[in-house]
Amino acid sequence: MVRLSLKQLKKLQNGSDIRGVALQGVPGEEVNLTPGVAELLGNSFAEWLRRNGHGAGKVAVGTDSRISGPALKKAFIRGLTEEGFDVLDCGLASTPAMFMTTIHEGLGVTGGVMLTASHLPFNRNGMKFFTSSGGFDKGNVSDLLQIASEKRPAAHSDAGHVEEIHFISDYAHFLVETIRQGVNDPKLYETPLRGMKIIVDAGNGAGGVFAAKVLSPLGADTSGSQFLEPDGRFLNHVPNPEDKVAMASICEAVVREKADLGIIFDTDVDRAALVDSEGKPLNRNELIALISTVILDEHPGSVIVTDSITSAGLKWFIEAYLGGVHHRFQRGYKNVINESLRLNAQGVESWLAIETSGHAALKENHFLDDGAYLVAKLLIQMAKMKQQGLTLSSLIEILPHPLEAGEFRLTIQTGEFVDYGSEVLEQLAKLIDKEAGWSPEMPNYEGIRVNCTGEDEQGWFLLRMSLHDPVLPLNVESNARGGVLTITSRLQNLLRTFEHLGLDALNGAS
Repeated sequence: MVRLSLKQLKKLQNGSDIRGVALQGVPGEEVNLTPGVAELLGNSFAEWLRRNGHGAGKVAVGTDSRISGPALKKAFIRGLTEEGFDVLDCGLASTPAMFMTTIHEGLGVTGGVMLTASHLPFNRNGMKFFTSSGGFDKGNVSDLLQIASEKRPAAHSDAGHVEEIHFISDYAHFLVETIRQGVNDPKLYETPLRGMKIIVDAGNGAGGVFAAKVLSPLGADTSGSQFLEPDGRFLNHVPNPEDKVAMASICEAVVREKADLGIIFDTDVDRAALVDSEGKPLNRNELIALISTVILDEHPGSVIVTDSITSAGLKWFIEAYLGGVHHRFQRGYKNVINESLRLNAQGVESWLAIETSGHAALKENHFLDDGAYLVAKLLIQMAKMKQQGLTLSSLIEILPHPLEAGEFRLTIQTGEFVDYGSEVLEQLAKLIDKEAGWSPEMPNYEGIRVNCTGEDEQGWFLLRMSLHDPVLPLNVESNARGGVLTITSRLQNLLRTFEHLGLDALNGAS
């Protein structure tokens, strides 16, 4: 058994996930997620389940398309069976599907694990953990790593056994039935997407099954879909709806194929974005606006929880136009989900928690961040609107867009970057109080968000700490020509006094 200190193990924690380097090939990145470590984590997850009242039950394990997946999965499963747990080996899977194994009647699963590193490069891998209560949070992962640091060889005499299943097919069937029932067209009940050309870009991740096992059975023409074959080298583009190259690729494909809609997933299908028939991206604020129209039609007045970088136009759209409540919270998909859960527990109705990255969690779907379910909800709406001669994108024609927008990463050039970044934000808040035409947004739950009302600015900026990196990300929007440069130049003058803050990203901002 591999033995690691808690300090070594903590390097594998990435918020509520495990992330590490699983393959050689990238200079300066040493492998720290080996099969031996995976086995130890399998041992430790079994122990965590026992300590938290789940007994020596059954665990479902799946992987995305990463090259390192099979070896790590085999070792992780060995760690579970050494502890007496039975295992369902789900093979190629998606993150949402692995959660669904824990609530699927008849499987008897007490824990689910997805081996994935989301959109990170080919040499990385990681793990996401689930019980029927939902995904692990940061504290759960910390507890798991504490167990791993103290773990000794298992003393169980009866090893668990392994059964192979193809659960992604069951999950796809669930999505198919969700769409059929949602559209509920008596003339086209089985094939409510007939007559639509919808193409999928899976980026060679795990989302390729959506074309064959969800869209095709519903009658959609999926010809022209691209990069559906699982290939952990990701040779075509990064499987990430936030990546500019990836989005450009699916936009070009939609235009080339004369498709009605394009769908792009990240590697493990917990995030998604759309492209309309004209090849325009429906992601970030547009995607939030789209699903908000659906949710607020079903649940008028609901609170929509988003992350902190959403636009001023989106807030107007949700509140003034749709009649909902926009609660702009913090970055991090678990943060927005937990905030929505908190509101519901207090009796405040919140049916949607969504990040601009494409993580969307719906109350009706166990608050699971599920890109495929998000797409299913929008396909239902699209099919209904087609019957009326309308398009999906017409729902957000009135959504205001800024004239200019920019995103910049200011580097913190000191080892104690968390403390230094906090000090920068604290001191900057005092400086902003003296700036004419600049007023802090209230309430605000992350960093410093400032409304800039000058005639040559007409916008806002948000400066915050990165969740994981020695960086202060800066988001700026303006409705004045040259406004982003005006705002960033003014902000740059205030930040020059911080000697360990790199401002190169702001040079020539526009």
